[in-house]
Amino acid sequence: MAIHPELLEILACPKCKGDIRLNESKDGLICDRCRLLYEIKDDIPIMLIDEAKPIE
Repeated sequence: MAIHPELLEILACPKCKGDIRLNESKDGLICDRCRLLYEIKDDIPIMLIDEAKPIE
């Protein structure tokens, strides 16, 4: 099961409070402003700044 579209509308980057988007493989959420990837595990987005992976 994927992330529900309504959930994507209300989620924001915990670092900058900006918009996030689903990545192409649909296994993470990307904040373009912070250049961070928040992984999705077991259909739950892990929205912790310390757990986010930097995007190059």
